[in-house]
Amino acid sequence: MKRKGLGFLILGGLILMGFSEPKDESFVSKLDNSKQQYIELLPDKFDAAKQHDLMIALHGHGSDRNQYAKDKRDECKGARDVAEKHNMIFVSPDYRAPTSWMGPKAEADVVQLLEELKKKYKIGKVIFVGGSMGGTSVLIFASLHPGLVDGVSAQNPMANMVEYTNFQDAIAKSYGGDKKNRPEEYKKRSAELNYKSLMMPVAITTGGKDTSVPPESALRLIKLLQGVKGSNVLSIHRENTGHSTNYKDTVDALEFVIEKVKKTSK
Repeated sequence: MKRKGLGFLILGGLILMGFSEPKDESFVSKLDNSKQQYIELLPDKFDAAKQHDLMIALHGHGSDRNQYAKDKRDECKGARDVAEKHNMIFVSPDYRAPTSWMGPKAEADVVQLLEELKKKYKIGKVIFVGGSMGGTSVLIFASLHPGLVDGVSAQNPMANMVEYTNFQDAIAKSYGGDKKNRPEEYKKRSAELNYKSLMMPVAITTGGKDTSVPPESALRLIKLLQGVKGSNVLSIHRENTGHSTNYKDTVDALEFVIEKVKKTSK
């Protein structure tokens, strides 16, 4: 529940004091000298002299950095609330909005964003979260750069870009060509085909009636990861839901990842 005027939230018995006001920030891409924007939220108890964990939130198809930073939808609010609870820095980038699907330019931007943030703050663990295209993108990025990612929570993601059939024009533009012309790019960006890189804690939520991003590839990815000794994987599958994840499942998925990251780092 929220209390007016005090700006705090009670989640799981803990009092959360909230974030600072969302702040637009930017950097100049080393790749093409373009201006790339992101929104930053600092926790109420932020102390620049201390180490803070970081949550990077990636938006869905057709949206931009504002979605996870400001939207009240369950996936977005749940991510912000968990970050608040754990006193994390929360960052939502454009990553070549609105339809990047973690193509090469978006990938380079996120690598650079992490570099910029680590220069600016004392960053501890790095957790990635995203829904739909964002969920797809966090899996792609983590499989390509496992050394930069400590944990992943993906809501309603696609894990196999080779077999995906929706949004093909946008994806081809981002990947530099279609599947016929750039097959290796689609394989490279299919988390299912590169699952051995995803050895960090991973939580995935899926809906059985999802037609925008069908769950089959994500469910196969989960089985592959569960077959690896020592893996930390959570699957929350709702057979009767579509292309969305409710608040509780969003929170539970992120809490699982954060708990496992803390345990594995000891």
